[in-house]
Amino acid sequence: MAVLPISEAIIQQQATPQSFDRGEDYYLRGAVIDLVQRGQSLYAEVEGSEVTPYRVSLAFDAGGVTDARCTCPYDYGGWCKHIVAAALRWVRQPDEIEVRPTLAQLLDRLNLLQTQGLVQALVADRPELIDAVDRYALRLSNPAPPRQTPQRRTVLDVAPLRRQTRQILREGLRYLEEGYEDDPFTEELGEIVEKAQAFAQQGDGNSAIAILEAITAACADEWDEMLDYGGDSFELDRMLDEAWTEAILSANLLAPEKTDLGVMLEEWQEALDADFSMSLAALQQGWDDPQLQQAMAGAGYSDPERLDPPFAQNLALIRLQILDRQGRQQEYLNLARTEGLTLQYLTRLAELGQIDEAMQAAQTQMSTAEEALALAQTLRQSEYLTEALAIAQAGLPLPGRSRYDLATWTSELAEGLKHTDIALEASRVAFGVRPSLADYQRVARLAESQWDRIKPDLLTALRQANPWDAQAAKVDIFIHEGLVDDAIQAVQADTYYRSELVHRVMAAAVVHRPDWVIQSARQRAEPIMDGGKADRYSEAVRWLKHARDAFQQAEQSAEWTAYFNQLKSTHARKRKLIDLFKQL
Repeated sequence: MAVLPISEAIIQQQATPQSFDRGEDYYLRGAVIDLVQRGQSLYAEVEGSEVTPYRVSLAFDAGGVTDARCTCPYDYGGWCKHIVAAALRWVRQPDEIEVRPTLAQLLDRLNLLQTQGLVQALVADRPELIDAVDRYALRLSNPAPPRQTPQRRTVLDVAPLRRQTRQILREGLRYLEEGYEDDPFTEELGEIVEKAQAFAQQGDGNSAIAILEAITAACADEWDEMLDYGGDSFELDRMLDEAWTEAILSANLLAPEKTDLGVMLEEWQEALDADFSMSLAALQQGWDDPQLQQAMAGAGYSDPERLDPPFAQNLALIRLQILDRQGRQQEYLNLARTEGLTLQYLTRLAELGQIDEAMQAAQTQMSTAEEALALAQTLRQSEYLTEALAIAQAGLPLPGRSRYDLATWTSELAEGLKHTDIALEASRVAFGVRPSLADYQRVARLAESQWDRIKPDLLTALRQANPWDAQAAKVDIFIHEGLVDDAIQAVQADTYYRSELVHRVMAAAVVHRPDWVIQSARQRAEPIMDGGKADRYSEAVRWLKHARDAFQQAEQSAEWTAYFNQLKSTHARKRKLIDLFKQL
């Protein structure tokens, strides 16, 4: 059996405290059954609230866990309690894991006739699999790019979709007439637009165009009235422009059809006060545009202004999706490089097994955390773990919204590969980008003997962090470290009448700073009571409980009694409040 790259520390890192506690309870109750390992995948069933047990799977490589899934509906971040329960049993009772053959090993046991019989049995059980078998067999027998799906032979009846569009708009109009400001139609219209996109993605752009004509014409007919009531076309505009672009580039259109469609798009653009610049450009350029042909051949654009339009990269991305579906990989690479779509270019090189080229291109072209993370993940999926770690580490200083995700991913991979120094570096970057108690504790665990040297730097950075973005982290960490005055400072500006963070700080400060607790609790409770805010009386009493505890901690019970009696006298007519005072 392979050494499993998970530990209780990793499980705690991957789950919320609540999920970990509940998962451990499931484990202790014996809810985890049927532990199986197949190669680098682990499987288990966990008995829960449903009749059928939940199925848990976990994939790993030499760098650690790569994927964890459960059939339960949990979707609140981190591992669910069922994954936690199964992982705990894998860690604590590894001898109970049954090692079974992988799919490849199972297939190796079969001869040709047996394999054919297996496939036939699977297709008989699930007839839809025949299409997947057909596509796979076609790729093996014909390495040339797959042909496009033929255009629909029968005329598509779009009248029901036109009626449905009008109905959605008219219902939305009534919604606006009643004074509601939320967008009442884009989501439902999006479901119809998706029908057109499905045809385009199957290579049938002509049918996609027929659907989009029905939708767009209906919208244009109804739009003047929508505008009178504050209808906003921005989201609809963007959605239609993208769908039209993909449909046009997936269609077979004659020159007169292109001319007619261009006229209609310009008319609809004016009627909807929309911007169909991208779809009009796609219609004008098609796939035969000389500049585009030059770029896809690897020579780039001779006209630099080709990259200037605001829609240029979105248009290029749609083109890449179509090239990908058609298996035109070299043209995909050439266009992605020309358009400056570095993430798509680098990851596709890696997916095609051109690892050296991807690594070399990354040295000069990679400029964002998103690009580094995408390439590193692709390399790892292809089992190039050393290269993945090198790219991830190189991406740590790069800017981008994914910098935290990159740093945590890098830290986990580096730890799995026993590169503790890189794991520590990455975890410190993650903490600097988005401080949290979990990341603070992860740095402490990885630092080991270096912790006493590193800890002051982290606390200094935490004190200097944006007070609102890092407020919860400050409270968690300062309380964890017993730095009560720092925790108090972190919530000084928090005046929300029911702030849970302030409640936590008061509970922690009652022993060391009862004076602050008394003052702060009174400042929060008294305005609620004096203002007669009856719906908030329970919150006022909750603050007063902190004040009472602080008076008693400071050995000032007499002062509390006097203050409480004064409150009862002042607010004697407020029956709801007086009744709540019984809790004190």
